[in-house]
Amino acid sequence: MRTLFAVVSVLLIAIGGAKAQPYQVEDVASVDAVSVARIKPRTIVFNDRGSDEIGEAGGIFVRYEDWAKARPLQQQFLSLYPGYAEPDLDFIIDGTKRHYREKLHMYVGQARFVVAKPAASFDLARYVTLPFAQQLDPAIKHRLITSAEIVNSKEPRHLHNQNPQRRWCEGRATTICLHSSYKFEGRLPVGISLANKIREGNRQIADTLEFEGELTFVPAAEVEQRGLAKLTGLATPSVGALEQSIFYINQVMQFGKLLAVVQQHPTDPAKTVATVFMSLALESNVLTKRKEYAQVPVLRNLVPAQVLAGKSSFNSGNSLSAGLPLYARNQVKAIAAFLERGV
Repeated sequence: MRTLFAVVSVLLIAIGGAKAQPYQVEDVASVDAVSVARIKPRTIVFNDRGSDEIGEAGGIFVRYEDWAKARPLQQQFLSLYPGYAEPDLDFIIDGTKRHYREKLHMYVGQARFVVAKPAASFDLARYVTLPFAQQLDPAIKHRLITSAEIVNSKEPRHLHNQNPQRRWCEGRATTICLHSSYKFEGRLPVGISLANKIREGNRQIADTLEFEGELTFVPAAEVEQRGLAKLTGLATPSVGALEQSIFYINQVMQFGKLLAVVQQHPTDPAKTVATVFMSLALESNVLTKRKEYAQVPVLRNLVPAQVLAGKSSFNSGNSLSAGLPLYARNQVKAIAAFLERGV
């Protein structure tokens, strides 16, 4: 019955999509500084400002350590798991063991919107389904897996991503485990092929992202117990949250987190406020690569930071190939559409 409900829900969304007005995104300097009362109907207020350290990125990335100092609540709740820190790795080089800390940069998007429905009308556990994940971004292909099927990589950085408190995809009442695949679109596969030729013996870049994670429902009691209202900055009761933790990615990124917290409107019981966060941890050494591509005329626009920021002629589409800012905004718009329809 649950599977049947999920399929019917997706069909209703597809049918209703032609009539519903899409949500618009309004970029703001700070989501927290915008009063809920000022958020317009069908409008998402959004912010993904980081720092100006990496010029090609347009100010959307921030060093993990700087993020932890400036936004300790975000670091607490939007890292992969409680107590997460940048990976400490050991490598054997010429027979000598050397210690190395994998430096990370963060992309963090925060969004908020108001839905004209009472909070009590939402059953967020309904969305922990494969059809929901597929509708968030149809370009990313998902399949259900069990915890026993999770990639068992022995790479130090993947071992670091194992949750020390529990095994991923286990120990929660409402959870699904997903293996996901995304093939880069447009001109990116050609650019990647050319880049691999100049990299010679170095690690090759794949034209497909493979990642795994869990999608789980966080009940209202757990939202309160974890103190997630401190993250949203709203003191109203919550009906729960949806949380996606990406703990395995084959390249470029270290981890990902999507967290959508749904709360009662502060002044109008007929409305609901949703606050959505997306955090992606990227390997700093990838973002700072410039010279090897800049010296080849056809690849000058393939500088990784530029591509990830959506500021390259290689960017295309509406998914990850478009760059993280557009991808994040589209993810939030998809979540808003689900909640607006309430199916």
